[in-house]
Amino acid sequence: QVQLIESGGGLAQVGGSLRLSCVASGPANTRYNMGWFRQAPGKEREFVAAVSRTNVWTNHKDFVNDRFAISEDSGHNTIYLQMNSLQLGDTAKYFCAADENYAGTLGQRYTYWGQGTQVTVSA
Repeated sequence: QVQLIESGGGLAQVGGSLRLSCVASGPANTRYNMGWFRQAPGKEREFVAAVSRTNVWTNHKDFVNDRFAISEDSGHNTIYLQMNSLQLGDTAKYFCAADENYAGTLGQRYTYWGQGTQVTVSA
């Protein structure tokens, strides 16, 4: 059984920063491609960023615009999302996703999901 535990969400002001973390726990010696998605109330889930398990590939959605950066501690199946210059539009629940084989931007291709961590940006 694979579990993803997110942390680091909370309240930030416009222009502020937050750092999200996600740890994947599962069978020993298994490494995962992992990513971040977000969903705002009344909106569809959208891709934010992803990193391959070998850390040779990363992808960030256009709206990130160099404000966010995904990083990985591959030895511990842990990823981070550093979010800077937060905007009101970044308010959403952020979800971590993982898969042994798929590395990409399509949420439906990821097998494992966390419960999400709420990020709220205020003016």
